[in-house]
Amino acid sequence: MGGPGMAMVLVLAMLALAVLAAAGHGDDAGTLLRMSVDKTEDMLDETLLAGQFAAWAQKHGRVYSAAEERAHRFLVWKDNLAYIQRHSQKNLSYWLGLTKFADLTNEEFRSRHLGLKRIGRKPRSTNFMYADVEAPDSIDWREKGAVAAVKDQGSCGSCWAFSAIGSVEGINAIKTGELLSLSEQELVDCDQDYDQGCNGGLMDYAFDFIIKNGGIDTEKDYPYKGYDGRCDASKKNAHVVTIDGYEDVPENDGEALKKAVANQPVSVAIEAGGRDFQLYSGGVFTGQCGTDLDHGVLVVGYGTDKDLDYWTVKNSWGEYWGESGYLRMQRNLKDDNNGFGLCGINIEPSYATKTSANPPNPGPTPPAPTPPEVVCDKWRTCPSENTCCCTFPMGKMCLAWGCCSLESATCCDDHYHCCPAEYPVCNLAAGLCLKGSHDKEGVALMKRTLAHFNWGGNF
Repeated sequence: MGGPGMAMVLVLAMLALAVLAAAGHGDDAGTLLRMSVDKTEDMLDETLLAGQFAAWAQKHGRVYSAAEERAHRFLVWKDNLAYIQRHSQKNLSYWLGLTKFADLTNEEFRSRHLGLKRIGRKPRSTNFMYADVEAPDSIDWREKGAVAAVKDQGSCGSCWAFSAIGSVEGINAIKTGELLSLSEQELVDCDQDYDQGCNGGLMDYAFDFIIKNGGIDTEKDYPYKGYDGRCDASKKNAHVVTIDGYEDVPENDGEALKKAVANQPVSVAIEAGGRDFQLYSGGVFTGQCGTDLDHGVLVVGYGTDKDLDYWTVKNSWGEYWGESGYLRMQRNLKDDNNGFGLCGINIEPSYATKTSANPPNPGPTPPAPTPPEVVCDKWRTCPSENTCCCTFPMGKMCLAWGCCSLESATCCDDHYHCCPAEYPVCNLAAGLCLKGSHDKEGVALMKRTLAHFNWGGNF
């Protein structure tokens, strides 16, 4: 016997010994017994929790590199469990649980699983084709075959790509009658004008990329990896599904968003970094959140539950979060005078438009040949379409090199970050890349990776 079962036997044995010891201490027996029982109960609770944590870790595939890391994650997990228990006592319309993120602090969760970037967004479109549409009381595009299976962005900040692809999948299914799962990885790898792969992006820019590219490949042909990769030119040119444009829903207008969702799934931005989002497991979410938009999701319907109106939102955190990957969020807030909606859901919704037919499906695409690497010096290289940046200068020599995953990038003075050519000024204090030294808005600094070391030195 081992594990929690053996621990349980040991705890019970300790309790029995404590009872025997107390029996021989006269007037102090009762006190000793109570202390022993209390201590044993605490050990018993800890043993049960350890068993539950082990089962949770196995369910979610958590493997820890060292005993210290496992002990730390157990403490974080217990803290989240206590938070869940306190929430359950409030008897609200939604409940929390031990989601796949239960061993993360909220700060860790926010840094790993969001990814919306609003900096530098171009002016919103003014067209709104659904202005005169009368919306039904409820709709669910999952029931109409316009929503692909729930996906998982992993620890890559690519929520923007999943939100945009969900909108394109939806309108394509509505217009053609065929639901195809499309490639988020193509956006992560190839949409580099403004979006930044795992470092974040915006749905409207993703729509722009698909339009200019002439279409998007399928997920099957260009599968998701969960990290920034080299753009596969052959698969980028596999235009399986096309769109003809996109529109922004009038901002801060919940009724306009309802009309849009009545006609197709809609991409929205929300603030999703709160602890209740991290641990959300079901019900109509009415929790506290602001309008600091940090996450892209997809509204696939709306309805009413026990007199509480809600949006049905598809997330990209896998099926072991929320209601099998979905979230119901309260709509029609009574005190929403500014029209932002809960968590800012009404601020900047948008959707892809489609009027033309798709081109013939080209079928599976062979991978493009790997282009030559960028040479940093005799021994070190970077992947193609990268910039070599010295990470350890010594006089005119460079003892170590890093790679910035953009061509013609600026290497920052801290020897760790870099900036794209369009934003060549490194503002290390602000953590931004700027177009000019006096600008206040830009894009986030990019981290460099290590260069490849070639032992042969055949350059």
